[in-house]
Amino acid sequence: MAAVNKVLVVGGGFSGMAAAIKMRRNGIDVDLVEIDPEWCELGAGITINGASMRALESLGLYEQVVEQGCVTDGVEIHLAHGPLIMELPTPSPVGSKVGGSGGIFRPTLARIMSNATIDSGVNVRLGCTYTEIKQSETCATVTFTDGTTKDYDLVVGADGVHSKLRKEFFPEVPEPEYIGQGVWRAIMPRPEEINRVTMWMGSHLKLGVNPVSETHMYMFITEDRPTKEHIDKATWPQVFAGLMENFPNPIVKALIPHALKEEANIDYRPLANLLVKTPWNKGRLVLIGDTVAATTPHLASGAGIGIESGIVLADELAANDSLDVAFERFHERRWERCRMVVENSARLCDIEINDGDKAEHSKIMGQSLMALSQPI
Repeated sequence: MAAVNKVLVVGGGFSGMAAAIKMRRNGIDVDLVEIDPEWCELGAGITINGASMRALESLGLYEQVVEQGCVTDGVEIHLAHGPLIMELPTPSPVGSKVGGSGGIFRPTLARIMSNATIDSGVNVRLGCTYTEIKQSETCATVTFTDGTTKDYDLVVGADGVHSKLRKEFFPEVPEPEYIGQGVWRAIMPRPEEINRVTMWMGSHLKLGVNPVSETHMYMFITEDRPTKEHIDKATWPQVFAGLMENFPNPIVKALIPHALKEEANIDYRPLANLLVKTPWNKGRLVLIGDTVAATTPHLASGAGIGIESGIVLADELAANDSLDVAFERFHERRWERCRMVVENSARLCDIEINDGDKAEHSKIMGQSLMALSQPI
């Protein structure tokens, strides 16, 4: 007998959708509310490492990722002026034969997962969220923005890094901390030579590319910015093109004019991280994903560990008849993995900001990818 019968998921991002899909497949009734009426995931591309692909495989979505994205093998890391520092292997993760590395357009992955959420039988309500949650020993009574009220055995908070639920129920947790870097992303045509994740390490700058389809890749640049500052969106193409000028690789140089085109869809985000100590539950509320473990993109694992957490939570809820035991097992399986990703990503960021040892940078990346390949 499962620990719960009826669950509310607040937030329709990757972690919330993963939890909802897996809970439905485990026989639990699920409602999901998403405040965005369009349920629209914006952005350029997203790197999917082997561990994330294994998680998507467990949701039955891997083949769609292969068909609509791009599965590759290995990571190349170069100095800015060209010499190869290291090649990192990306073997299939333990217990799976999925690819070890890949990429996909972020909106494409969101569409794959939202379709699967609906197909699984989750009751999805868009343009709606909660206004009040009252907990008792037997249930959580939730009032929604449309004025309706409903009782649940559990509320799963997956409302993102700036979580309203975390602010309300975990007021002692500080806001995510700016980490001194920003990341730029753009969609680029894919040259024939680019068939894997490839990065160039400059001084206080890093540029990388990752194929996301047969014809396109996405390009990312991490840039040191000591203070969190506003950058006029109208200037983004020029700023991005200027940063590309720091990398003399012919492939990068040839793509500079494309950065000035509208279809590059350039995006800039200041980077922050957050790691909330366990337990991540209070009463009949539990938080997952970016609400408690928000990471910078240095290990390309932010979405992946959120998806994993949704899957693990769903499985522990189905495997235990006690909610307390399910929470205990969930935390045992998630804390160390999430901590490693957040803290190792922060260390990689620190090395880049301080122009540190690039060999250490590559070593941490390799060790982290190896750890992520282990079972969840």
